[in-house]
Amino acid sequence: MKMTDFVVPDSVAARAALEVATEYVPGALLNHSIRSWYWAVGFASLEMRQGFDAELLYVSAVLHDVGLAVEFDNDTLSYELAAGHVAWALTAGSGWEASRRTRALEVIVRHNWPEVDPEQDLEGYLLEVATGLDISGSRSEALPESFRSEVSAAYPRLGLAAEFGSCVTDQASRKPATAAARLIAGGLVRKLKNNPLELFGS
Repeated sequence: MKMTDFVVPDSVAARAALEVATEYVPGALLNHSIRSWYWAVGFASLEMRQGFDAELLYVSAVLHDVGLAVEFDNDTLSYELAAGHVAWALTAGSGWEASRRTRALEVIVRHNWPEVDPEQDLEGYLLEVATGLDISGSRSEALPESFRSEVSAAYPRLGLAAEFGSCVTDQASRKPATAAARLIAGGLVRKLKNNPLELFGS
């Protein structure tokens, strides 16, 4: 498994999503978002899951943490829901039909669920397992070590543990009814620090 096995979508929405994320999301979180796409398509290949919407998955992966940016931090909504609304608006401007815009919002929101059923939402499942690997180190041995090393070298972690841990801790304190509080209570900061991907360097 190599990065070149997976074609990065090149569409109006995909390019716009990357441009928005690059402008507003700090480098550690931006690299996390891009790595998450590679992990997602890697898991799809590993599990022989076909028929997913690659463009939808890419846009959702790239934008899934944009709700943590100061400019999009909603006063009451969870950061993943805020990010989902950004994705909805961006894809509307890219010409997506309403139902597909809603799918982008759903995929981003569901990536923070404890578990997503792939039979109900394949793209949501792939983003959930991908971010689970990149943040908590779940299923860290599933993808080939060479692939994990290659992706991590291309998009280094850049202090993700401290950056993401701080952002979600802040969200949890200000919005205790959101998923951020559940993540912090579940040991997110410890999991970030102990993630085996940290061994590939920063």
